[in-house]
Amino acid sequence: MNVRFALPPLTLGALALSGCVANDAAAEDAVSVSSTADGCSLSATTAPSGSIVFDVTNDGDDVTEFYLLADDGLRIITEVENVGPGLSRELVAQVPAGDYITSCKPGMVGDGIQAAFTVTDSGAEVGPTGEIGDQLQAAADQYLLYVRDQVATLDQKTTAFLDAYTAGDDDAARQMYADTRVHWERIEPVAEAFGDLDPSMDLREADLADGEAWTGWHNIEKNLWPPADGYELTDAERQALADKLSIDTADLVSRVNADDFSIDAFQIGNGAKSLLDEVASGKITGEEEIWSHTDLWDFQANIDGASVAFGVLRPVVEQTDPDLVAELDARFDAVQTLLTAQGSVEDGFTYYDDLTEDQVQELSRAVDALGEPLSQLTAAAVL
Repeated sequence: MNVRFALPPLTLGALALSGCVANDAAAEDAVSVSSTADGCSLSATTAPSGSIVFDVTNDGDDVTEFYLLADDGLRIITEVENVGPGLSRELVAQVPAGDYITSCKPGMVGDGIQAAFTVTDSGAEVGPTGEIGDQLQAAADQYLLYVRDQVATLDQKTTAFLDAYTAGDDDAARQMYADTRVHWERIEPVAEAFGDLDPSMDLREADLADGEAWTGWHNIEKNLWPPADGYELTDAERQALADKLSIDTADLVSRVNADDFSIDAFQIGNGAKSLLDEVASGKITGEEEIWSHTDLWDFQANIDGASVAFGVLRPVVEQTDPDLVAELDARFDAVQTLLTAQGSVEDGFTYYDDLTEDQVQELSRAVDALGEPLSQLTAAAVL
């Protein structure tokens, strides 16, 4: 696998299997969610603290998403994206007592259909305990180092990219665009957890709501690779876009380096699947980088991030489900082999519009094959 971040080794002892909860037992207590065009119906609006399972079914006609938000409506506790019509997805989260908001987002645009959700105090300690808890905490510490490293590099490269862009050196900016965004795409689920930053920095034109201001990477992308009918921006408009992206990037750096910012094993496992959903919903379709066609850079970055997430959880999952580890190894390798045939982040990839239909379909099948076992990672690690 093509992972570019060296992870410090974990020291593992014997795993206390008694600390695990059977997956079928968890499923019996799941909160069923039905998402439709105009509704978001839950079988319960309360649940006890600890491991909460949401069984999300799309009973509508459009692709949907489901979120559990903090009570401010901005911070994302956990999410599942790209649930197609008629499909179901299981979402596992480790949630302490408190007030929350659930949200279904049919069509994956707008604020979604929101409702209050309460997590009561079960009296049990939230999160794995004992030896397995120590191992998962070590994994979380490693992953946080990875996130902070990627965000620091994103900040440095974004500064250089925006300097070229505002100076009018479009050739240099185009050369830096995809390589810089790699560091965003590798940790995108973490950035998405800050609900206000993600749309400000990474919203696509096709996802704009009526009256919504368009800022961030993709507005700049369209300006650098304008369509046939043109897309000119004044120097002042360019500077405003650059200033906003610079401020948002610095804000992201500040938030992930805050003393009270942490990532748990649930977020790591769910984030790995979310990264693959990003591939399936945008990169494999060519809709993410619709102007530059640099989708394979993003594709590789999402796979990198998912692979790192799997890597930090791997020592635990090797004990709980070695067959899953073997399958994930094979599936990651299959996807990486196809990507490597098209290039690399360092040397450049084939542009999406130069791929053949057969190559797109082959990549799509490999992503689908990886998606199913990767969706089991969270439960294998922490339930």
